[in-house]
Amino acid sequence: MSESVVVEPPEPTRVRAYVALGSNLGDREGTLRGAVRALGEEDGIEVVAVSSLRDTEPVGVVVQPRFLNGAVVLETELSARDLLERLLAVERRFGRVRDGVPPHGPRTLDLDLLLYGEEVIDEPGLRVPHPRLHERRFVLEPLAELAPDLVIPGRGRVEELLARLH
Repeated sequence: MSESVVVEPPEPTRVRAYVALGSNLGDREGTLRGAVRALGEEDGIEVVAVSSLRDTEPVGVVVQPRFLNGAVVLETELSARDLLERLLAVERRFGRVRDGVPPHGPRTLDLDLLLYGEEVIDEPGLRVPHPRLHERRFVLEPLAELAPDLVIPGRGRVEELLARLH
């Protein structure tokens, strides 16, 4: 008689992703905290760390309320595209409307995929690293709080990028 061999399925590959949080309509802090909870409840996503939140001036369309911004570190088994789809679904659950609203206009919730591991992705609707993260203090400050030595592919270390903005 031959022995049966049990083959365990391979562990799913986990990727560390960084997501920017923003809100400037309604209960900004409640919305951001609720969105972080919602992300942690998603299959295939684990919330590892959350930055402090900071009150910031709007960029682009400046005639709008101030923002509350932060960042979150996730571990995920999802592909970058699937993670983006989950982020957009959470935005919708918190009342985010994209149709007919200026791209940098007021919003209940904004979840931007900043980094997905060390990958560089340039596909329709998905650019990682986020194309303007290195220019935005409201994104770099929470990233520096969470991971000061984090390297943005093609741009450099978060702390150095932030220092250049001063």
